[in-house]
Amino acid sequence: QVQLVESGGGSVQPGGSLRLSCAASGLTFSLYVMSWYRQAPGKERELVASINAAGSSTNYAPSVKGRFTISRDNDKSTVFLQMNTLKPEDTAVYYCQASLAALVRRGQGTQVTVSS
Repeated sequence: QVQLVESGGGSVQPGGSLRLSCAASGLTFSLYVMSWYRQAPGKERELVASINAAGSSTNYAPSVKGRFTISRDNDKSTVFLQMNTLKPEDTAVYYCQASLAALVRRGQGTQVTVSS
């Protein structure tokens, strides 16, 4: 079955960096659009960044543009989210999502906490 396993979350001070990874299995990874979402307590889930199947096109939420970078390694079936200059408002559970037409799969998430 399809599995998406996120890793790399943790606690960091404002201004710090983290790199999230999402390892996929059970799917033809190179066909899927991959995205990172986040959800903070009491808030709706938010699309953070997405990358097309080939890795040639990316999109970012305005709140993270210029600070976060999404990338993928299709040979390793892994998508990454490099997060720099982290702010307290980036605190959330981060989820990766694989999408192919109407087929959507999501991981269990990894907690990111930005606090001094």
